[in-house]
Amino acid sequence: MKCPYCRELDNKVIDSRMTKEGNAVRRRRECLACKHRFTTYERVEEMPLVLVKKDGRRENFDRAKVLVGMQKACEKRNISINTLEGFVDELERELQEIGEKELPSSVVGERVMVKLHELDGVAYVRFASVYREFKDINDFMSQLKNLLNPPGKRSKTPKGGEKGQSD
Repeated sequence: MKCPYCRELDNKVIDSRMTKEGNAVRRRRECLACKHRFTTYERVEEMPLVLVKKDGRRENFDRAKVLVGMQKACEKRNISINTLEGFVDELERELQEIGEKELPSSVVGERVMVKLHELDGVAYVRFASVYREFKDINDFMSQLKNLLNPPGKRSKTPKGGEKGQSD
């Protein structure tokens, strides 16, 4: 750290303490060359996460927006706000850990859909209908069929046997 008075690099820290807000460390320093004292602040460098939308627009990640979307999907469902907030905290942490400055918004949408699928089928379909921009009832029914018959499971025939088997 350069001294603001003489521009010398050699200095010592006399005192360190956390700021009232807790988001920085305040340090009192003394220049070893000119003996002047000065204050520095050390903060965590926050890298804003930018989402690239389908149409190419860029928008800062907004955890409140994600939470509101999930709350709307979970309206009148038995899912606590603490569960949703915990997921959004986890999502934000995971996105930051990716380390990219820009991510496609689809990364967020798909992760929200996976979580809602785990939590509640109705909330999942509600969110999917908006996120996937269902155009008509066929899109909606297709999503419901996928929800009711996930890939890898065979449905039963009315006789109780599995499709494709002979009796």
